[in-house]
Amino acid sequence: MLERKTHGSIVCPNCGRLISANAKVCMHCGRKNPGLWGYGPALQKILGDSNMVVIITVVSIVLFALSLLLDLSAIFRPRGVFGLLTPSHNALLKLGMTGAMPMLYGRWWTLVTAIYLHGGLLHIVFNMLWLRNLGQMVIPLFGTSRAFVIFTVAGIAGFLISDLVGIGFTIGASGSIFGLLGALVYYGRKRGGVFGSAIYKQVGTWTIILLVFGFLMPGVNNLAHLGGFAGGLLSAMLLGFHESKAENQNHRILAVVAVALTIICFGLAFYVGIFA
Repeated sequence: MLERKTHGSIVCPNCGRLISANAKVCMHCGRKNPGLWGYGPALQKILGDSNMVVIITVVSIVLFALSLLLDLSAIFRPRGVFGLLTPSHNALLKLGMTGAMPMLYGRWWTLVTAIYLHGGLLHIVFNMLWLRNLGQMVIPLFGTSRAFVIFTVAGIAGFLISDLVGIGFTIGASGSIFGLLGALVYYGRKRGGVFGSAIYKQVGTWTIILLVFGFLMPGVNNLAHLGGFAGGLLSAMLLGFHESKAENQNHRILAVVAVALTIICFGLAFYVGIFA
């Protein structure tokens, strides 16, 4: 439950100075409605202190377990090492798998829900390890709010491109992960200097290796990877990073919108796929 604060003082999310909690405009920077109707401090605390990587990982693991529970017979089907603990197609479809076919039937929400679904044990382990690795780099440079917006936009962009091209069914967080790579490449290039150049070269190398790996492995949605990378790079360009633009209330609002959109999309997926 969000605690509303309408009395006392708060910190303006735009300029960082103390103002009245019920101020309609910040007297220092002119920011309108800096307290977000009293909910600003609570939202700032949630978005500032929460560990985005942990939350995404937990949600992905819970959904992976649920996808297996929806069809237990899939666990025992012999599919080799790469197919270990592979959920059934029907279970993934119920939870929000995307692709040209689901989109053909108007399931637009799968562009978001599919980010958190995975097709096997190795699939989810590989993606979550990369998320942990990249999240530790992206969050300090961009902030939690911008990092989550980049993650979400990149995932949607990657799936939208692959769905429009005609890939029938697809899932996974790899498009969003490539979005984080794109954001880091932009940061390194834009910042420059020894530190920026080091990040640009290192992350650029990782990106090339992962792209080559994707093209060599069967069943990999490379279009989602490329689209996610572009989506992440463009999002970073528009949102900025700490050294060029401090994280402000607009970024937090965008993050709240992204969280709300994700919740709504899963609500629709569960209603249509499981409860309807």
